[in-house]
Amino acid sequence: MNRIPEKITRLLLILLVGITCSCDSNRVFEEHVAIKQGLWSARNKIQFDVTISDLVSRYNVYLNVRNGQEYPYSNLYLFLDTKFPDGQVARDTVELTLADYDGRWLGSGMGSVKFSKFLFQKGVQFKQAGNYTFNLEQAMRVNALKGIYDIGLRIEKQ
Repeated sequence: MNRIPEKITRLLLILLVGITCSCDSNRVFEEHVAIKQGLWSARNKIQFDVTISDLVSRYNVYLNVRNGQEYPYSNLYLFLDTKFPDGQVARDTVELTLADYDGRWLGSGMGSVKFSKFLFQKGVQFKQAGNYTFNLEQAMRVNALKGIYDIGLRIEKQ
């Protein structure tokens, strides 16, 4: 019985993202990866491959999270490794706040699943044209982090 609402929720999210993205001329890249059964293993790195050719424009980089109310924390720590076209790698530790001090979820959406969009970097000007690889891994010090259903990356022109 619980699988039907989850399937309907996923379908509605896909339709919403599709409708929103089809009208979005600033979007350069957007992709979401579903986390199997809402259990994000500490060994499961999520990879996004992005090709950047415009070195003049400035970009905003967003991290997107879809979580359920069974997520046991108010924040989510991530490691974000960025591999540049020349092979160099930069690592960032990112904290995303999913709930306020009273435990209320901050994301949008009806029911028990919330969608949150976080501005990670504003006004980035890429210095190298080519392929960038973004690897995300959960840094919550638990092997199987429950309640995270999707992780996404969005890059848009400013």
